[in-house]
Amino acid sequence: MDKKTVRDIEVAGQRVLVRVDFNVPLDSQQHITDDTRIRAALPTINYSLDHGAAVILMSHLGRPKGQVVESMRLTPVAQRLGKLLDKPVQSAKDCIGSEVEQQAHALQPGEVLLLENLRFHKEEEKNDPDFSRQLASLGTLYVNDAFGTAHRAHASTEGVTRYLPGVAGFLMEKELNFLGSTLENPKRPFVAIVGGAKVSDKIMVLERLISLADAVLIGGGMANTFFKAQGYEVGDSLVEESKVEEARHLITQAQQKGIRFVLPSDVVIADRFAADAEHKVVPANQVPQSWRILDIGPNTVDLFRQVASGAKTIIWNGTLGVAEMPAFAQGTNATAQLLADSTRQGAITIIGGGDSAAAVEQAGLADQMSHVSTGGGASLEFLEGRTLPGVAALQDK
Repeated sequence: MDKKTVRDIEVAGQRVLVRVDFNVPLDSQQHITDDTRIRAALPTINYSLDHGAAVILMSHLGRPKGQVVESMRLTPVAQRLGKLLDKPVQSAKDCIGSEVEQQAHALQPGEVLLLENLRFHKEEEKNDPDFSRQLASLGTLYVNDAFGTAHRAHASTEGVTRYLPGVAGFLMEKELNFLGSTLENPKRPFVAIVGGAKVSDKIMVLERLISLADAVLIGGGMANTFFKAQGYEVGDSLVEESKVEEARHLITQAQQKGIRFVLPSDVVIADRFAADAEHKVVPANQVPQSWRILDIGPNTVDLFRQVASGAKTIIWNGTLGVAEMPAFAQGTNATAQLLADSTRQGAITIIGGGDSAAAVEQAGLADQMSHVSTGGGASLEFLEGRTLPGVAALQDK
């Protein structure tokens, strides 16, 4: 990675303003149900504290749309972070203003302050220069450790770097190293598994992967559009009719490059879209009218395992069925196990954020992957080869 990190600069005596991604799930009682994102930021926070810095943390939570929403305050996050750090975490009532500025400037080395939800101000997502300047005034150095928001040019990800020198945190560094080195110089054979509901969300990713990978395996709702491009009947399955021609073009592109482009050979179909629907397994080209495809079938799982056997790099983005319904999560769970087995056999396995990251967490296999990305949209844009504004704004080595 060619960006400076927090270890490349002197943090002692500095007020380090850190953009973290504490957008964690909360239940109706305001209890955090998964603190993975908080834990992911600990290495950068602890390093800064251990090296004599005062740490000011800023994050968003939910989508308050520029309004103060009581259920989206960061108070539960401050409490959980305090337990994880085993030290008190001060909470600010806002993220800008004279009171917050006084609180930040009074912070001593070894102390931590968490600012209130950035998105209570509409200026955050608008990358407003004055809002950026007010955030920057709180610190003397900026660290971006929120890869999940790096694809957005917001005040806290891009704007502040116009007023403060900016470097990457350790989580950001890890994301860029894993995703970057995988795409720049993958260990081969390199297999990509791509799922999700829509082809339209993944066209650019698929085009790039076809130029890089040795095999591309397709699942999820998006496979239906490829089936349609092959002339299969898909019943009442989700299909993007406007993308059938592009799907056909992607198949041709893969054939021309000599890439294995693998569609499901069998599928799980249901008589309606419901967790308790009647369902059965059929060949992919034999879906009856009024039935819908909701998962890949067991033969497809075996096929995927066979193609991925011996792979040195496997990257996976997007679930392979309606994974929130247990009856249609089998393909996704089996693929998570496939990757865990591959890791044990020495492969580099990367989960590209979003639903697939949630799936491996749910399966209890996240710690058996080489890397689980914390960024959904950011991972996707990085895989597409786009420049992420929050990364571009950081200082080069």
